Parts: sequence; structure tokens; C-alpha cells
Amino acid sequence: MSPRRRDDKGTANARAGRRTELLATAAEVFASRGYAATTVREIADAAGILGGSLYYHFDSKESIVDEILSTFLDDLWARYDEVLAAGMGARETMERLVVESFRAIDRHRAAVVIYQNESRHLSEGERFAYLGESWDRFERMWGELLDRGIKEHEFRPDLDVPLVHRFLRDTVWVAASWYRPGGRLPADEIARRYLSMVLEGIQAPKE
Repeated sequence: MSPRRRDDKGTANARAGRRTELLATAAEVFASRGYAATTVREIADAAGILGGSLYYHFDSKESIVDEILSTFLDDLWARYDEVLAAGMGARETMERLVVESFRAIDRHRAAVVIYQNESRHLSEGERFAYLGESWDRFERMWGELLDRGIKEHEFRPDLDVPLVHRFLRDTVWVAASWYRPGGRLPADEIARRYLSMVLEGIQAPKE
């Protein structure tokens, strides 16, 4: 590789790294202040750069939040799809999905907060239609899994599937509001303790 090509590659890597840092900073600002209330200037201030410099990397505030949310969801669904394709029983599948959910909070905490707080509003725009599609996909996935668990006699036959789905959704993802990476308990341990509480309530009685 010629010296010029090495320099070009190094510049591209540095630019990509800086872009990643800016996205992380913007995600924290959006999560704490809200998308509508946040200005490009505030993101730039938090990143320690001039407001105009941010446009070197992104063309708008909308582009920034789009990349934050799409990156989070692409990563989450890739890991969910691996679990769903593994051919496990309903209970084990649910356990793995919950673990992956808490791991996603560990990797994308601010993005999860933004998704929870802003996705209903943002999904009204054509650019963010994928957010509403993701909500529907979550509902189908959990509904089908819980129904399968009932049929396989792993979950109680009197389970209220829509109610349990909402409970699982809300109690897992609300953890993004208090979880901090590097805290007292790692994500996997929080998932294990969460599951030990939930499964006692929904599993089928032992004969």
C-alpha cells in the first residue's frame, strides 16, 4: 500500500471514529433533554465543537437521531433473529430474548431511552416509518412466543398474552432509565434476576 493510501485510510478511520463519538454524545443529549428540545448547538457544545462543525458529519438533527435509532434496532433485531432461529423451547427462547434485551440496554442505553420516549411521535414521519414497524414486530414476536409457550405447556394456560407482553416490554426497557454500564450488577446478572421473578408467575405448574 502506498503512503498516500495509508494516509487516506487513516483519515477515513479517524473520521469514522469521530462520527461514532458524536453520535454517542448526541444520544446522551437527546435522552436527557428530549429530541424536540435539543438543538444542534447544544449537541455541538456537548461534543466540544462549533455548531457549524457538526454539519461536516451530519446534514441535520433528524439525520443524527435516525442513525442512532436505526443502529440500535438493527443490532437488536440481528441478535433477536439469532435467538429465534436457534430452535429452542418457548421458555428458553424467552430467557435468551430477555438477556439480549438487557445487553442491548448495556450497549445502547441512550438510544433505548430515545426509542421509548420519541418513537411514537417520530414514526409519524415517512423517514421514521421503520419505528412503527418495529413496534408491530415486537408485539408479534412476543405474542407468538407466549402462545407457543402455552401450547407447549411451558406457560400457564390462563395467561393473558397481551397483558404479559406489555408487562415484559415495560419492565425490561424501563431499566434504561436507571441502568448504567459498569454499575453494581452487569446486564446478564440483572436479566437473570429479572427472569427468576417473572418466570415464577407465568410458568405452568409442575405436576
